[in-house]
Amino acid sequence: MKNTRIVWLTGLSGSGKTTIANRISDRLVGMKKTVLVIDGDNVRNSRPNKLTFRPEDIRENNRLIALQCRKNIGQYDFIIVSLISPFRDARRYARQLLQPHFIEVFVKADLQECIRRDVKGLYGRALAGQIENFIGISVNTPYEEPSNAEIVVDTVNQTPDECVTSIIEGLSTGNSGAAESL
Repeated sequence: MKNTRIVWLTGLSGSGKTTIANRISDRLVGMKKTVLVIDGDNVRNSRPNKLTFRPEDIRENNRLIALQCRKNIGQYDFIIVSLISPFRDARRYARQLLQPHFIEVFVKADLQECIRRDVKGLYGRALAGQIENFIGISVNTPYEEPSNAEIVVDTVNQTPDECVTSIIEGLSTGNSGAAESL
């Protein structure tokens, strides 16, 4: 049975979570580690009853992903979760459920930069009123920055590869709060 570590990437839409998650996975696989990547968008879209951006649906999506992680503990060296996860209480639930495996990584990028990037066109649609409760735009769904993330990367001032290197180094040196290094 493997001593799984769950790397929970949180940040605004467009901050770079998915890019970083995939690159971390590639790097870890190259180190002969087993990795499962869980992308919040893919999970949300795969549900028969599609979850919306209402706060209760966001919390439910986060809860279901945390439960999916728990179910896979012991099967992988790393589970990498790429998820906006905007609410502190939902991240606290995941942390409590998944201890001692949980490592929170804040993928930091300010809202204006995420709007500028807007690769999926979501911010444009939200600002035009076509998407209700869009995280970071709607007052009902603010993004609550982590106050106790083990690792913070800044995608405005660091390249994706620099962010990945910082995360891998954090995992390797134990700065992540994990019980063991790579």
